[in-house]
Amino acid sequence: MKISVIRVLLNFLPRPFLIRLSYIVSPVLAFFLKGNTFTDPIDGKSFRTFLPYGYGKQRENALSPSTLSLERHRLLWLYLKNETDFFTADKKVLHFAPEQCFLKQFKTLKNLDYTTTDLNSPLADVKADICNLPFSDNEFDVILCNHVLEHIPDDTKAIQELYRVLKPGGMGIFQIPQDLSRETTFEDDSITDKKKRAKIFGQYDHVRVYGRDYFDKLRSIGFKVEEVDYTSKISKEEITRYCLAKDEIIPVVTK
Repeated sequence: MKISVIRVLLNFLPRPFLIRLSYIVSPVLAFFLKGNTFTDPIDGKSFRTFLPYGYGKQRENALSPSTLSLERHRLLWLYLKNETDFFTADKKVLHFAPEQCFLKQFKTLKNLDYTTTDLNSPLADVKADICNLPFSDNEFDVILCNHVLEHIPDDTKAIQELYRVLKPGGMGIFQIPQDLSRETTFEDDSITDKKKRAKIFGQYDHVRVYGRDYFDKLRSIGFKVEEVDYTSKISKEEITRYCLAKDEIIPVVTK
């Protein structure tokens, strides 16, 4: 599949359609790209190459042919597996906009009471607005909300809802695309052209570019925040083999 074709699919086809299409295409790609250069730690399968990915500039060897995981997904999987009791302890989990690479794996874990939610995803169990969640206060032990908040106009209200439904002592992981060289978050509602939004915000359906003050925003709502640089604990060989990003920070929050 050519890079230009992937870019066209990402930018012009509705995401729900892409999700359905991927279930057909992924097994074919995984079969033809078998090899032993790169390994997806989520399912343990190896390939001679991963696929390029990106709405604008394409990142080489970013997308796993089997699970369709990206760099951030594989890093998060390793963190959850090696640094937490997510895979062993009994937990009630809420997962926003469930990523395909995690969905099947998490559903099979007997220790999890696992609920997925989203406003548009065909994979979600519960159709819900993140700014007005149909869940009780202090209901979940773990909340996964990754690469969602950059799509939400009122992200303050969304974060407040995440805080409300997380149990005291619970853990959340709220990854966002973040420019760590930028001190403050940038957003401008007057930019409505999709091409301009893609150029400025990195994707046509993003509404802001987060800076380092994202962590302060989480803290202002009540979360305790740990900025986890997990790649510093992983060998260079593993970073290369798993195709991980070297500058990805995992925002781990607790209540």
